[in-house]
Amino acid sequence: MAGVFAQNVIHFARYLRAKGLDVTPPVGMDLLAAARLLGLEDGRDIRSGFRSLAVVRPDQIPVFDEAFDLFFGRGVRRPPAADAEGEQTVRSYLPAPAPEGGPPEEADAGESREQLGASYHERLGARDFGELTPGEAAEVRRMIAAMLWKPAEALSRRWLPDSGGGRPDMRRTLRNAVGPRGELIEMEFRSRKPRRRPMVILADVSGSMEKYVEMLLYFAHSAPSRMGRVETFVFSTRLTRITHELRRRDPAMALRLVAGRVHDWSGGTRIGEALEAYNREWSRRTARGGPIGMIISDGWDRGAPGLLSREMARFSRSVHRTIWLNPLAGRAGYAPETRGLKAALPYVDDFLPAARLVDLAGVIRLLESIPADPKPVSRRGRLAS
Repeated sequence: MAGVFAQNVIHFARYLRAKGLDVTPPVGMDLLAAARLLGLEDGRDIRSGFRSLAVVRPDQIPVFDEAFDLFFGRGVRRPPAADAEGEQTVRSYLPAPAPEGGPPEEADAGESREQLGASYHERLGARDFGELTPGEAAEVRRMIAAMLWKPAEALSRRWLPDSGGGRPDMRRTLRNAVGPRGELIEMEFRSRKPRRRPMVILADVSGSMEKYVEMLLYFAHSAPSRMGRVETFVFSTRLTRITHELRRRDPAMALRLVAGRVHDWSGGTRIGEALEAYNREWSRRTARGGPIGMIISDGWDRGAPGLLSREMARFSRSVHRTIWLNPLAGRAGYAPETRGLKAALPYVDDFLPAARLVDLAGVIRLLESIPADPKPVSRRGRLAS
């Protein structure tokens, strides 16, 4: 059981621990022992055995299943017949992910085996979207669709009965006072009903964003199933609403519909004019409920900085929080020195990179940490570290 499979199990245990499961090193050793005991013939046995060791609460089951599918696929392949010496080659039936075209072939066989499972996906997660091969890009799209989102909930204007709530519920209190219990009034309380927070996405599809826009639109396509109401727009020289197109279940079909609708794809960039169009035509219809405002752009702008500054101020006032995703922000030595970004950053709450899968995971962690209560925030244009 040593070798590639053992390394895969170790990475699997580390991944579960990073996702919040209490998978300590002794539990990792138990996983290896379970694999030896159960054998690799039936993937269902391995899944059930690993789950019994790693999962302690029902809410951890979806996290475990997602991780197991990511590392081992949906089933372990049956081993081939024993060779002449009666030994089986373990690596020949290891359950490795299978992207379109498979992992890139290496001249050295040992190098290829290292790309199985977690190590291959870890490398993909750290690769720049603009450097992916077609096979790698297909696997990254699948990984984006499978990412776990647990964004923080917002508080709606509706109220629910809650014995631990902080606000008296006088209607229920007075209603209970009528009847045999009327002499002893028991105070009832209530609290605000939680809801999924909405989001507004404005994505730059100009020529300078060509290498990144496809993956970022895949990311936007997955948002509606995790957030509340999501409104999505793209812009280059003009603003186009693509919310309806992204509602298609198949992301590839959705992006084909978007490409057919957007007529200024890979054109110039006029961020200020796009924001002006959104603020004038769409803000009142789409910014209800305190949405997260997300702008995806590298900041190269051909418009007037004064217009961008003015419209960013209006946009930031209409949303709960303003997040700017820039594919260039994660590069060593990068500084937001373009005149467009200098005009926009005073009204941005979070300025984050978005060129790799690990960057998008950081965006999801940020969405999970946003408090439910609408609190004033300082407009400091926080840069990604």
